Amino acid sequence: MKNALFLSILIALCAPSEYSTAQSMGSKKVLIVYLSRTNNTRAIAELIQKNVGGTLVTLELATPYPANYQATVQQVVRENKTGYLPPLKTKLDSIRNYDVVFVGFPTWDMKMPPPMKSFLKQYDLSGKTVIPFNTNAGYGVGSGFQTLRELCPKSKVLDGFSIRGGVERDGVLFVIKGEKAKDADIEVKKWLKKILPD
Repeated sequence: MKNALFLSILIALCAPSEYSTAQSMGSKKVLIVYLSRTNNTRAIAELIQKNVGGTLVTLELATPYPANYQATVQQVVRENKTGYLPPLKTKLDSIRNYDVVFVGFPTWDMKMPPPMKSFLKQYDLSGKTVIPFNTNAGYGVGSGFQTLRELCPKSKVLDGFSIRGGVERDGVLFVIKGEKAKDADIEVKKWLKKILPD
């Protein structure tokens, strides 16, 4: 009986983990914060969590954006023009306990969305490793990663990940599913291996 138990424990310890990249994170505590309107950024956040572990947190606004796409676009343009930072419903009491913070957002108006700017202004990520990731409609990250660097001047910012998501203005919403999700998982793994070498 003791031999069977010992053998079971030995096999469990030697078996490869599905979180193989998590080993390169060592004992660091990981937070994955993301903003997602059409669930594409959420899908990437979940792939990151599957590969490195960590706590997943969705950014929610105190007053959500309108469901109507055009109304949201107009509101975001106004917010970007005036520098308005919408208040967040999401509250994190333990940000200081994390060593690594993945920050995920879609590209809006070729910029970082105002709610993510709210998060980065509200929480001090000094001394932490910050890793951006992005989904977009095919036009790229815009100035989003540069804005993150500017808002996190005392953080170690690693190279970000960007992938094409939906095109909401054309009614193409959640696309990172099925084969696209499998392809995204491969790309996320490659990116993580590159930025988090063993």
